Amino acid sequence: MEKNWSQQELADTANIAKTTVQRIENAKFTVSLDVLISLSEALQIPLRELIDFPPHE
Repeated sequence: MEKNWSQQELADTANIAKTTVQRIENAKFTVSLDVLISLSEALQIPLRELIDFPPHE
C-alpha cells in the first residue's frame, strides 16, 4: 500500500515530530515501541508488517 505522503504528513498523522521521521529514514534514530505503534497506526498496517524484515542470505 503506497500512501505518497510527505514526511510532514506522516509525522502529523502519527503525531510525531517531522525530525523523528527524517532520523528514521536516515537510520540516525533508534525507534521506540511507542513510535513504531504510532507509525503502524498512521499507516494502517500491522506493527509486525512494519518491522518484519526478510532474512539476509
